[in-house]
Amino acid sequence: DSARPRSCRAESAAARQQWAEAQAALEELIATYPESPWTDDALVRLGEALGQQERFAEATTAYHTFLEQFPESPLAATAQERLGSMNIGLLLSPTLTPSDGVVEVKSGDTLGKIAQRTGTTVEFLQEANAVQGSLIRPGQKLKVPKGRFTIVVDKSDNRLLLTRGDEFVKSYRVATGKDNSTPVGTFKVVNRIPNPVWYTQGAVVPPDSPENILGTRWLGFDKKGYGIHGSVDPTAMGKQVTAGCVRMTNGDVEELFTIVPVGTEVTIVD
Repeated sequence: DSARPRSCRAESAAARQQWAEAQAALEELIATYPESPWTDDALVRLGEALGQQERFAEATTAYHTFLEQFPESPLAATAQERLGSMNIGLLLSPTLTPSDGVVEVKSGDTLGKIAQRTGTTVEFLQEANAVQGSLIRPGQKLKVPKGRFTIVVDKSDNRLLLTRGDEFVKSYRVATGKDNSTPVGTFKVVNRIPNPVWYTQGAVVPPDSPENILGTRWLGFDKKGYGIHGSVDPTAMGKQVTAGCVRMTNGDVEELFTIVPVGTEVTIVD
């Protein structure tokens, strides 16, 4: 196959972390041999090469193209996982897309006021706009997300799906309740607590304790005692082991916490 030398050239460049060179070889392969058996693999590797260069918008296009053209490929799960990572990278970067809006800081504004007014979080405003601490100034332009984020937790495969409108954002592996104890239904996030204290059977477990099973973030539901939280045990992901809450790794729950505000709808299904 004449496509093979280009594929090998791209692989060699990627091994040397020469991502622009790898990108060029992969784009040439895809354009010249669109029907080649190497094309599905090339699209996935092109997405990686673009992502490594923080060209998130182009990387998401590569993964979308792959999923549209090769939905039955054994690489589809990898592509969707990487698409989620690119979507988050794009969302939390200063890059504007049609799914984003811009607000101008007015005199007297704070990050908290802007977050409440635009339906986002202070953490999102800080991350997406490279704002250090709480310092903003009148006239400054800030990226804000348009559209509502929603969450679906599927207990059958212990996955949490984050969407914006009808668009896929990212899928996360989670743990749910043992003996099917995670409640089914539609709930709302009513509180967001960083570094939560765990109150259990009369004991108060501080945030920095290795005994605190809530991890680094808590997103509480309008069903008392239930929510999404972090974990001190990442090996539990994908299992039904909790007392009824939805558990994520600390890294994943911190990412989700940055994106979803109070009022976000969470649907849990069997």
